[in-house]
Amino acid sequence: MTGAKPVRLVVVTGMSGAGRTTALHALEDLGFEAVDNLPLGLLERVAPPPQFDGPAGRPTAVGVDVRSRDFSATALKGAVTGLAALGVPTLTIFLDCDDAVLLGRFTETRRRHPLALDRPVSDGIALERASLAPLREIADAVIDTSSSNVWDLKRRIADIVHRQPGEDLVITVTSFAYRNGLPREADLVFDVRFLANPHYDPVLRPLTGLDEPVQQAIAADPDFPAYFDRLTALLELSLPRHAVEGKSYFTIAFGCTGGKHRSVYLAQAVAERLGKIFRTVHVTHRELEGTKIRTASTMEKGRA
Repeated sequence: MTGAKPVRLVVVTGMSGAGRTTALHALEDLGFEAVDNLPLGLLERVAPPPQFDGPAGRPTAVGVDVRSRDFSATALKGAVTGLAALGVPTLTIFLDCDDAVLLGRFTETRRRHPLALDRPVSDGIALERASLAPLREIADAVIDTSSSNVWDLKRRIADIVHRQPGEDLVITVTSFAYRNGLPREADLVFDVRFLANPHYDPVLRPLTGLDEPVQQAIAADPDFPAYFDRLTALLELSLPRHAVEGKSYFTIAFGCTGGKHRSVYLAQAVAERLGKIFRTVHVTHRELEGTKIRTASTMEKGRA
């Protein structure tokens, strides 16, 4: 995000099938004028000028992907950088998703991948991922929609857009299972499989890291107190520096074998600790299906 003014232009890009249309609908609900599949040559024309304060004061959201005319990652990167240099407060959101999930979505809908019209869908996904890599690196926010539903994605979009320039980092702490792969949006990943595993206790096995008996069992591990204190001290030192360097959103992931006990408790405990320092901290648990965003809350510091 650039400049000291509220965002006037949001560019939504990323992998085909990752939810761009849903993201644009969410932005429309937030008051943006949405344009999908825009040729890059028209981006500057639809972008609100820096002094824009039209009748309804509507900002603009633009969907751009490999289907767009004259698309290239380099060209889009240059166009976004140029608009920011002109003083248009611009935000770029990159939607990502696991290859296996994308493959399943294209198979279920029987849609053709835009880069795989005469070849397997998996080839198109691989080609697109390689071509979009430069955009992912410069995006202001990366959202992994692999395990998200429509409402999860809309909430994430709202969180990102409502963040005001100059505010603290928006931090997301998530838990996951290594057997299901790493979260693509993670900036930091911590492996907590070394802690005592409640899975082997038949009483604790059906519970999760959200339940007090499981939390007590994990906290009773002799190495837990030292690990937690050093971990949070590291985060309390480093996260403010990331904010100083211009980072707006930061995702911390904790992984264990099943993503149900240890990683869940660590994510909860770390989010609570960070909530005493940062204004906005969200916590999600990827593997706890059926509970959606378990604790997607804004933790307000006690300050004016």
